[in-house]
Amino acid sequence: MQLLPEPVRRLAAWCAVILLVAGVVYVGSQVSVTLRPAIVPVLLALLGTALLLPVHRRLVRAKVNRSVAAGVTCAAVLAVVGGAVYLVTVALVDTWDQIVASLRRAVRQLADQFGASDTSLDDLADDALDLLGRFGGTAASGVLTGVGVAVQVIGMAVLALLLVFFFLRDSDRATGTLRSLVPAGSADTVEAMARRAFEGVEGFMRGTTVVALIDAVFITIGLLIMRVPGAFGLGAIVFIGAYVPYIGALVSGAAAVLVALADRGFLIAVWVLGVVLVVQVLEGNIFQPMVQSRTVRIHPAVILVVLTAGASVAGIVGVLLAVPATAAAYGVVHELQARYTPDGDPPAASPSAGPPPES
Repeated sequence: MQLLPEPVRRLAAWCAVILLVAGVVYVGSQVSVTLRPAIVPVLLALLGTALLLPVHRRLVRAKVNRSVAAGVTCAAVLAVVGGAVYLVTVALVDTWDQIVASLRRAVRQLADQFGASDTSLDDLADDALDLLGRFGGTAASGVLTGVGVAVQVIGMAVLALLLVFFFLRDSDRATGTLRSLVPAGSADTVEAMARRAFEGVEGFMRGTTVVALIDAVFITIGLLIMRVPGAFGLGAIVFIGAYVPYIGALVSGAAAVLVALADRGFLIAVWVLGVVLVVQVLEGNIFQPMVQSRTVRIHPAVILVVLTAGASVAGIVGVLLAVPATAAAYGVVHELQARYTPDGDPPAASPSAGPPPES
């Protein structure tokens, strides 16, 4: 005799599944945070591999040795990222004092415009700008003197780059290695899930790269037209920032506006802000839907939620990894739906969806 009706038993079963999944996710996140120096480079290397694998494949098809192709790909990425970071750092460090002074002048002009000069608003603006200057100096000195943190970050970056090299070089063995680690009866399912997860990450990285390139080109052209110094460096930070949805656009746009304010004045800074906003609107309504409709599409509300969750769990690293992890989860869920839904037909595994099978 059933003590509970069928709907209640189904609800209880779903609650048990949700609690079990939440517990596994929580334990996994805590373990990941504890082992962050080892896990973060692996995850970053997987993202880099998903982005760079098409380049490596082209070189291999051109009869380049796999190790040489992986080395050339990693060297090119290192040169591009290093050059962009150098240009951005030089542009911001050289103009920091000018930025603070221009902000002071801009706030005073606004205070005069609204008749608030020599009032508490003006004093509050001065205090806020002085605090900004002191905070910037303190933060910069803290970063420069944080040798331990810097060494750890550099070590993780070097490890991630080395892992990208090995992942690219040995990508043809990924399928065989994965199948050897799982029971034979579930090897096909696990391989298909892994391919769909990698396809989701690869699609996200590819689509984000295209959108980031479009943003960087348009904003750089606008900065060049308005003769803002360091336009190419600021365009580089726009490109890099695009890999962190919303937050990256905010930071890169603010950097462009501040540099314009420091060197070209308040009016040009307003025009730069207008250019950044127009490009972001075009990206959100035209570029991103067009590109991601061909790769992977995640609802903006889901992105905001996973960004918040990633930040609360692992800080900036969680923000960087939250959306790609969600793209991988989408791929796995779609694969499971195709396999276990009565009307679903499981898609055939395609070598282009992930690392090519072992030959």
